[in-house]
Amino acid sequence: MKIAFLADPISTFKIYKDSTFAMMREAAKRGHAVYAFEQRDMVLEEGVVTAEVTRIHLTGENDPWYRAEAPEIVELNVFDAIIERKDPPFDMEYVYGTYLLELAERQGARVFNRAGAIRDHNEKLTIGQFSQYTSPTLVSSNPARLRAFHEKHGDVIFKPLDGMGGAGIFRVKDDGMNLGSVIESLSVNGTQTIMAQKYIPAIKEGDKRVLVINGVPVPFTLARIPQGNEVRGNLAAGGKGVAMPITERERAIAEAIGPELAARGLLLVGLDVIGDFLTEVNVTSPTCFQEIADQTGFDVAAMFIDAVELKAKEK
Repeated sequence: MKIAFLADPISTFKIYKDSTFAMMREAAKRGHAVYAFEQRDMVLEEGVVTAEVTRIHLTGENDPWYRAEAPEIVELNVFDAIIERKDPPFDMEYVYGTYLLELAERQGARVFNRAGAIRDHNEKLTIGQFSQYTSPTLVSSNPARLRAFHEKHGDVIFKPLDGMGGAGIFRVKDDGMNLGSVIESLSVNGTQTIMAQKYIPAIKEGDKRVLVINGVPVPFTLARIPQGNEVRGNLAAGGKGVAMPITERERAIAEAIGPELAARGLLLVGLDVIGDFLTEVNVTSPTCFQEIADQTGFDVAAMFIDAVELKAKEK
């Protein structure tokens, strides 16, 4: 198979923890040809989507970890699979990339996760489709509604709809300290839609990342545990990652919504679960493959490439 990875520059990968690297390594181990390209490498000309791609060979060393061949310009439908792994921010440039990938799909390209499905599933807002699994949540740009939500629930998390890695997340406790400033800043004085969620005390035990591959949950999760006085468990915000077996509640949530998301074209999903509640549905570039594998021995990348191979055969 020929597998192309659309990602940020591979020269920036931290291979000891990068999930995309783990995917590449597993694909190469199986004898698949591995290619890489960036979003800026895609071009639409005369109705055809092409990209300047580079075949890479993994060296098995830490530095350099790959050897690159000369780039070539090809139509994206020459690949058996294209793995979309570009990180957020999910800005308009990212959206333009999904449009190009969607055109490539119409020309025969196989993209995972499907471009339109990524675009249609905002990582914060998608939980609204599964509200039976969520804590009380409000999405609004109206300062009065946001204030009323805080008055009702007392202890509230406020966050932007387009952030990643815990950026822009604030907790406002019962005393309401800095409530006005938080709402004004995040909503840009009522002109930008944000999310408010009732604080879940179980965050002290970790913000669990539940990986779901082709509708099937990985049997281990990564609990990202806040450190010190930090309210955020995100690894990028200093959280400690601890792998542990999936709980009955986490499995129930994953098995209830995972197959539906897979049917929509989301081969890989990262559900965020705090306590008994679903808080986010990550679809752009879900991570934690290597942390789970290193701590439990379960090869998440192998499970993922199994799913890619299966889907490629359906072409």
